[in-house]
Amino acid sequence: MFDSVYRPGVRDSSRLTRRAVFGLTAAALPLSTATPASATTVIGGERLARGGVQVRGATGLPKKITAHAWLLADCASGEVLASCDAHRRLAPASTLKMLFADTVLKKFDRTERYRVKDSDVSDVPAGSSLVGIKPGITYTVEQLWQGVFLRSGNDAVHVLAHMNGGIAKTVAEMQARAADLQALDTHVVSPDGFDHPGQLSSAYDLTLFARHGLKDADFRGYCGTRTADFPAGGKKTFQIQNTDRLLTGSWGLGVYQGLFGVKNGYTSHAGNTFTGGATRGGRTLLVTVMHPDSGSNAVYEETAALLDWGFGKGSSAQPVGTLVDPLSEGGASPSPSAAKGAAGASGTGAAAGTGSSGSSPWAFAGAGAGALALLGGGAWAVQRRRRAAAAGSSSGDAPVS
Repeated sequence: MFDSVYRPGVRDSSRLTRRAVFGLTAAALPLSTATPASATTVIGGERLARGGVQVRGATGLPKKITAHAWLLADCASGEVLASCDAHRRLAPASTLKMLFADTVLKKFDRTERYRVKDSDVSDVPAGSSLVGIKPGITYTVEQLWQGVFLRSGNDAVHVLAHMNGGIAKTVAEMQARAADLQALDTHVVSPDGFDHPGQLSSAYDLTLFARHGLKDADFRGYCGTRTADFPAGGKKTFQIQNTDRLLTGSWGLGVYQGLFGVKNGYTSHAGNTFTGGATRGGRTLLVTVMHPDSGSNAVYEETAALLDWGFGKGSSAQPVGTLVDPLSEGGASPSPSAAKGAAGASGTGAAAGTGSSGSSPWAFAGAGAGALALLGGGAWAVQRRRRAAAAGSSSGDAPVS
């Protein structure tokens, strides 16, 4: 997943360690009953389940939007102002790292130090984008997250995932987090978003991940950081720059006024995907653009055009849907038809945009972990709602968790 000028190196090893394969295979065991994905979902409102452009009460949408799917929403209210195929499942590339951050970011103090082992990076997929992690060097958690957000470094993701208990455990936790966020179009196969068969998300879900992540000060800080000094061994460092071209103003693009992140992604198979956020006049908008038809700048140009519309003519738009709240934070449970879509989240669906055909330990692990996580995450959410309801009834207040 690489989208920038600077590239410290590419890991040329596609083999997994025995430990990784064992963990991934173990996670896959319960998956034999996986079913195809539901064609539609009603999360966020019935209109978002429709195909094509959805907009009400406003005109003048940009005409040259080639993205296969996109969504524009008000970050504060969660109102979806306009969309196109919001729930279409496509390969997310590195934008899936937003869900990784939503899941793992709060587990480690940013000042914690960790000495990287060979095994922490031995399972990074060949062809990955790398920030330049070297075994034997000690990094702070803050530096590892800078590697994730600025450079989209899969090596940094894998180090943090191993700190979290391993790839399979992290994948399962990410799928559980997606279920709690009601991101039912998302199927996690690897924590880095790299191309693997069945790794899918949607413009709706990616926007959910961004909105939830931006509630956290560290998430906001990392995704808005333009440059940072990264350890190179000893007292040496090298500078890394954020690959978000609208944030830094690179590759012929200017800095977009008011933009503060959030995450871009690219693979040769998936193409470009970007979720961006900007604030103007006291209003914050989020845009996700997936898989435009044209060159590498198109995802940024189309994002900028949709943001311009949202801050201008889109101000009069009536919502066509909403970004729902997490179940653990009082969000309403999905409807039966939406739940059916979640149960089949491991299917490929139409226009899935998956990677190469054939099975792999990554695909097995993601699917197995997804099945486990949806069950575990659902039970966890129910338990929290029950505890919250009991607390609310004893205090006389509405349940909050």
